[in-house]
Amino acid sequence: SPVALLGSGTMRRAAAVAAAARRSLSRPPPRWSSTRQRAAMTRVAAAASARRGACSAAAAAADGHQHLEASARRGFLPAESRAARPRLDQGGPGLLLLEHLNLNVRSTAAGDAFYGGLLGCTRDPRRGPAKTPHHNCGAMTQFHTASPATEEAVEQQGPQVWMGIVTVCYSPGEFASLLDRVSAWRRDPPKAMADTKFAVDDIDESSGKIRVTCPYGNRFELREATEAEQRALGGSVGRRPGSLPSRPVGIAEVAVEVPRGRTGEIAEFYRTVFGFAVTEDEEGVSGRRATLHASGPTAGGQKLTFVEVDDPPASTGEHLALYIGNFEETFSRCLDRGAVWVNPRFIHLDNATDIDSARSYQQFRIRHMLRPKDHESHGEPIFMLEHEVRSVMHKSCPLAGETDADPKGRHPHLQSTPYTLPGGITAVDHRIEVPLNWADGADANTISVYAREVFRSEAAPKRDELPVLLFLQGGPGYPSPRPPAPSSGWMKRALEEYRVLLLDQRGTGLSTALNAGSLERLSGSSDPAAQASFLSHFRQDSIVRDAEAMREALGTKAVTLLGQSFGGFCILSYLSFFPESVEAAVFTVGLAPVGATVDEVYSHTYRRVYERNRRYYQRYPMDEDRVREIVEHLKENDVRLPSGGLLTPRRFLQLGLALGSRTGMETLHYLVESAWDAGAISSSASGRSLSYTFLREVEAMQNFDTNPIYWLLHEAIYVDGGRAEEKMGRRMEAHASSWSADRVLKQMLGEMPEFDYSEIRPDRPVYFTGEMVYPWM
Repeated sequence: SPVALLGSGTMRRAAAVAAAARRSLSRPPPRWSSTRQRAAMTRVAAAASARRGACSAAAAAADGHQHLEASARRGFLPAESRAARPRLDQGGPGLLLLEHLNLNVRSTAAGDAFYGGLLGCTRDPRRGPAKTPHHNCGAMTQFHTASPATEEAVEQQGPQVWMGIVTVCYSPGEFASLLDRVSAWRRDPPKAMADTKFAVDDIDESSGKIRVTCPYGNRFELREATEAEQRALGGSVGRRPGSLPSRPVGIAEVAVEVPRGRTGEIAEFYRTVFGFAVTEDEEGVSGRRATLHASGPTAGGQKLTFVEVDDPPASTGEHLALYIGNFEETFSRCLDRGAVWVNPRFIHLDNATDIDSARSYQQFRIRHMLRPKDHESHGEPIFMLEHEVRSVMHKSCPLAGETDADPKGRHPHLQSTPYTLPGGITAVDHRIEVPLNWADGADANTISVYAREVFRSEAAPKRDELPVLLFLQGGPGYPSPRPPAPSSGWMKRALEEYRVLLLDQRGTGLSTALNAGSLERLSGSSDPAAQASFLSHFRQDSIVRDAEAMREALGTKAVTLLGQSFGGFCILSYLSFFPESVEAAVFTVGLAPVGATVDEVYSHTYRRVYERNRRYYQRYPMDEDRVREIVEHLKENDVRLPSGGLLTPRRFLQLGLALGSRTGMETLHYLVESAWDAGAISSSASGRSLSYTFLREVEAMQNFDTNPIYWLLHEAIYVDGGRAEEKMGRRMEAHASSWSADRVLKQMLGEMPEFDYSEIRPDRPVYFTGEMVYPWM
């Protein structure tokens, strides 16, 4: 993934850099093709971030703008949720799954009524209302129909009608319910079926078969599933990630009607090019047929049958999608025959023209079955049928995902209807349900994760074609910014080319939120140790898994990441866990110090804070006395904040956190100069009181009670790894932070006495601390 590392003050430029990085991908980078290369990619990712994602760390940001642009070929390592399961044999040939049929219909409403209301399919919840509906037919198979945006084109060109009969199978109980539904529809068809080709052609209870025709002429046979079909398609060997339960077991057989005399050559094509198991037989007056049999985990569960007829229907552009074994060799044989084809309608999904691009997409297409080069009629098609051919390494492969026994990865996805913000911006709210503990599949506890998607209203018709920019907020413990209306700054620039996804990280904002009132309730305990264990599920490793689940819910292949401060820490974890899902990564300031101890981090950070204090007093020398007076006053008096909290010298000096921002010196200066009640004439701190405005501003700048994750997990993000290992040429021992900032400060007071407020001297300024947390807080 192209990576850009930007210095401070560059958020607006970051969006432009992200766009440039995306445009630099003139063609998909090749997939790592060898075990050695994959291992190298893994080592690179491990060196960049703690592989377990529990805690990486951030170095103090250097001043000025540093640019580092590097590009690396995508690793396409399997997602962790798949890697944990036994991998399918990549070497053996075979038809592993006939996964979906693409059948454009004239009306989305009629399609939903037929596929959902009658057949009992469920729409994939990850597909928005503007996207092509994917009707889940069982755990692993689907029907893809037209989206609202394509209805007009379908009206002009006509709907797609499959060239044969599609067989859908059901469990015995579901088939009985189906029989009741079909009988009811036969007596009183729904209004959506009026003036269409919908028909109940036959109900044969003796044979247990039902024949129906969809509103646009597609023919279906519905029957009970065999034991082999139930075993192969029922969810025990795989399940589409994010799928919802549906009534069918799956698509059991797809028949294609072909001209007489063609099945022999079709059988030869699939045997020699795809390596499929094919049988040929005669069947009475219907003529010869060639049947492709599923193998591997779905053996006995599916068939693709070519049947010879006198007057076969013409193709209307429909296609089928197959998952196969021996992917690369099959692609090479299709390429050798000249059969590889790029569909201009789906060029955004695959543009495989050589082995490298096929490896990248993990899929390719053919349109015609062609004769071999040594055939006298080479170049003339045997038959036309578009195939979308996928490897089991494809990101959507149900065989490489969850099973009924392993339900990880199923994340119910809710999204709002689009709503408009001022300035020509449209927003959509997304919410998914994810495991509290991603590492424990037996833990049934879940939490909610929220994200707001924003895009230019004028781009709404092509919303699904826009690349996604996922913003990762700084913190930890803070939600994403709310989009300004109208847009401005970096977001305005990003919206020129992206739809922007603003993720509220778990525990923040509109996600399941942790605050002073909810920690005990959500953790289910008042015991600090139990609460600490609960909080361990709110670190980078969990955040990036949530983000990946949200990406899958949106149905986008890869995202560009933009990380601000702690968001950059999350990017390193994202690149370590899910490199295949990242198109480009842009860090702004936040880069974790891999290979350094947390004490080393704070030692360097205190020196940076020391330098920022020196510059602050150099700019505002009058504040030296003002700060000394405030600290003396707080040492001698019990000063309460408006909420009742105690303002101590060390709490006041924590306001140095502001010195890390662009306008922080001014913020601190204006606060300090207005510290005392107006009208006071004494030149000393005695007899004066701090103003309510000052106290209220101090309280507002220290909102740890509304964002406790920031304080509770702050030091944890700086700890690199959870076990002893070699990193960057050093032996790194497993350790906890153990209040590192507090320990290191005490050790450095001899070198930097300005941080010691216990002794106020007129010849020495009192220095503020920075972005640190302390046990006394």
